[in-house]
Amino acid sequence: MIRYIDGNLLDDSHEFDVIGHGCNNFCTMGSGIAPQIKAKFPEAYEVDCATIKGDRNKLGTITHTVNTTPIVVNIYSQHGYNGRAHGEIDLDYNALRLGLRAMKKKFSGKTFGLNRLGSGLAGGDWTIIEKIIEEEMMGEMVTIVNYVP
Repeated sequence: MIRYIDGNLLDDSHEFDVIGHGCNNFCTMGSGIAPQIKAKFPEAYEVDCATIKGDRNKLGTITHTVNTTPIVVNIYSQHGYNGRAHGEIDLDYNALRLGLRAMKKKFSGKTFGLNRLGSGLAGGDWTIIEKIIEEEMMGEMVTIVNYVP
């Protein structure tokens, strides 16, 4: 089941067992929700930095925290982060699909909180992303938090 709420994923993070966000392959966590995650859950950044910076093979994989509540999942769904400056999107829809699949496999049965993955700075089309989430997270309790400051 997918439900939608307005708010801030990090302010509401205590309501979920797992929160997930889209990441690029460069271990920066420098824009979007990522700097906030890095500040509130430093372990999420640490597990990101334990991967190879710039490695395209990370696309479609995840890393996650072990010592946080909630568990924070980094979903490697984009390689670069400046495609929009050139009229391109950075989000890789297939990588997002595979990352969600990996997250579900690892944490099935938990409650999930997600932001609007890849539809902001990564430039993805929310209609496509929403369908991917519905397909890959079927049977799970998922809340999409529409950011409202």
